[in-house]
Amino acid sequence: MSQLLDTLDKLKTFQKNAPIRIQTLGQFNLWRNNTKIDPKEWGRDKTIQLLQYFISNRHRHALHKEKIMDHLWEEGDDRDFKVALHGINKVLEPERPPRTEPTYIIRQGISYQLNLERIWIDVEALEKYVIIGNEALGENNTISKKAYKSAIEIYQGIYLPNRIYEDWSSEEREKTQMLILGAYITLAEILVEENPTESIRLAQNAISIDPTWEDAYRLQMQAYRIKGNRPQAIKTYQKCVDVLDEEYGIDPLPETKKLIKEIEEIS
Repeated sequence: MSQLLDTLDKLKTFQKNAPIRIQTLGQFNLWRNNTKIDPKEWGRDKTIQLLQYFISNRHRHALHKEKIMDHLWEEGDDRDFKVALHGINKVLEPERPPRTEPTYIIRQGISYQLNLERIWIDVEALEKYVIIGNEALGENNTISKKAYKSAIEIYQGIYLPNRIYEDWSSEEREKTQMLILGAYITLAEILVEENPTESIRLAQNAISIDPTWEDAYRLQMQAYRIKGNRPQAIKTYQKCVDVLDEEYGIDPLPETKKLIKEIEEIS
């Protein structure tokens, strides 16, 4: 467990000290040595697109240039790629000497990838925090709570909201949504007995991301039962029923029905 705590602390330190920090959640921003980059510095939108593509595919090692262009630009050519790549390197390292290798974009022949050891990215950090929380869960919930809270602090909204219609961004968006929903719900489960009011708030945040997330309604019902607020628990169940019926035409899960039956039987 001490190793997980050390990893958690290192992530926090990296977030604070990384020479390049990138926000992709809620909006796109980049900081170089703690200075926020003005959008005008990017020049062309294709420069930002290429960097965002690198981020979305950061765990796919050595992205081939031709494949990148096929995914990004239907009518793009080699010049588009070269100009966009030059634009990224210029923003990340404006004072890099000519004919020297970039620090943040690793090139292997005609394949490219981000140097994740030098770049802090919010979605990457969020995933690592959730992994730590999951690994510590049940063994050391103090570490789990700290890790999940760190993930939640990072989350500012959906992944690259200005690219929601781009196929190359959808996988990362869906994965991040699942991770943050898991963080909200698991933290709410840990806290439900000691702080049911906070559990209700966390579950509501999950519902605001996905109104059909049934686990969140069930957690709210449990929290309201602990607080002795039977009417609100029943109201929450009815909201769950209405949303699931409207969105999918289905009933709540058996465990949700069992819980409401237990709550209604309370004298």
